[in-house]
Amino acid sequence: MHARMTNPAYVLPDGMKGIGAIFKAVQQGGIAHELQEIVGLRASQINGCGACVHAHTQALVKAGEGIDRIAAVAAWREAPFFTGGERAALELTEAVTRMADRSGEAVDDELWNLVADHYDERQIAALLLLIGVTNLFNRLNAPIKEPAGATWA
Repeated sequence: MHARMTNPAYVLPDGMKGIGAIFKAVQQGGIAHELQEIVGLRASQINGCGACVHAHTQALVKAGEGIDRIAAVAAWREAPFFTGGERAALELTEAVTRMADRSGEAVDDELWNLVADHYDERQIAALLLLIGVTNLFNRLNAPIKEPAGATWA
């Protein structure tokens, strides 16, 4: 399998500089690396981005996450492997990733309050930036058919 073209973030390198700045900001937000990868995995599953699903799965394996947790991300509501904070982050990920599917608010007060029960403002900012940049990568990779396991420049 081959991508239709070089990833747009590398064709136009200033785009990658901006994306890199977002990732740097996420790191300053104080959320665990494993949570970042779980959130990225869930958004990528929703969007059908094989390259990102693979990359987040590999990152979770490298971080020492167990197969039970990794495999259950797609069905996290029915899995006992996630903390309350992780569940709140996963629900936020789904709401933000599927905004067009919602009638009414993108994130209602109930979900916002649930997330705020587990994370402070900096951490919520990091989660929102992470969800946004993951969706950006998914929307770059899916149209060009970036294959799972692709290595980027």
